Amino acid sequence: MKIPRRKFLRLAASTSMLSAFPRNALALDYPTRPVRIVVGYGPAGPIDIVARIIAQYLSEHLGQPFVVENRPGAATNLATEQVVRAAPDGYTLLAVVTANASNATLYRHLNFNFIRDIVPVASVARTPGVMDVNPAVPAKTVPEFIAYAKANPGKINMAAVGVGSGSDLAGELFKTMAGVGLVTVQYNNPGPALTDVIRGRVQLMFDFIPSSIAHIKAGEVRALAVTTAKRAEALPDIPTVGESIPGYEWSGWMGIGAPANTPSEIVDRLNQSVNAALADSKVKARLTDLGEEPIPMTPGEFGKFVAAETEKWAKVIRTAGIKAE
Repeated sequence: MKIPRRKFLRLAASTSMLSAFPRNALALDYPTRPVRIVVGYGPAGPIDIVARIIAQYLSEHLGQPFVVENRPGAATNLATEQVVRAAPDGYTLLAVVTANASNATLYRHLNFNFIRDIVPVASVARTPGVMDVNPAVPAKTVPEFIAYAKANPGKINMAAVGVGSGSDLAGELFKTMAGVGLVTVQYNNPGPALTDVIRGRVQLMFDFIPSSIAHIKAGEVRALAVTTAKRAEALPDIPTVGESIPGYEWSGWMGIGAPANTPSEIVDRLNQSVNAALADSKVKARLTDLGEEPIPMTPGEFGKFVAAETEKWAKVIRTAGIKAE
């Protein structure tokens, strides 16, 4: 039987709408039960606190509990693998952090490929860094410090909180771009590292602004520069490292990821909700009080950002010959 062309087009259109309906319905219904956000660090740390702020907003606005689950260990690799192996249904999410980008090169035998196995959902916040020196260091600016370091090769100690940590990578990037030789002293925790900068046992540390700012204001350490591309709101009078070394940039960051093959409708709904949280005045105020800078992005933009960070730190790690302990 021959079907008139107009009737055929109507049937085709209705069939297309029916095939799309389950996926659209999935996004409209999501979530229908509690959602986990797996964090690769212990409770009460900065990543955990930021994750809980976002989880609270999502719980209130999406009608289901968003529960933070702490899964520390192996530099966030345990948490990442747990999410990689979870069902791609939007009910198990990952707090994606800077370490995920660097771990891709630091660890040669991971049971996952982060770029392939985790889909970017939303960017949340950036934590600006700062270049701290002991006040006895005779340098008030980055150029002065570089000149001082070149005049004293191998005599300036730089604190780092573990091999391949953010502070370690920030320092190695600085050494490479500034062409200076610094002696790296490793610590297990940031507290003792910063204490030794204050006491003059080591002369330099790249730290996050939230943990350093009280000591900077008290005059216990001198902030030579912030490490973000633009001047930091918390220290507006402090120049950036990039003003002296063009292209230098280091900061911590956090976002949300999900297992690969999570439906795009769910990813989009989560992205819109996280971005709405970042636009909320109360959420913005809480993040700002912590020294965090909200950085909303689309899933595509966040994916490009993570890929660029992964490539950037891969070069630093290979150049410096850093290997995970």
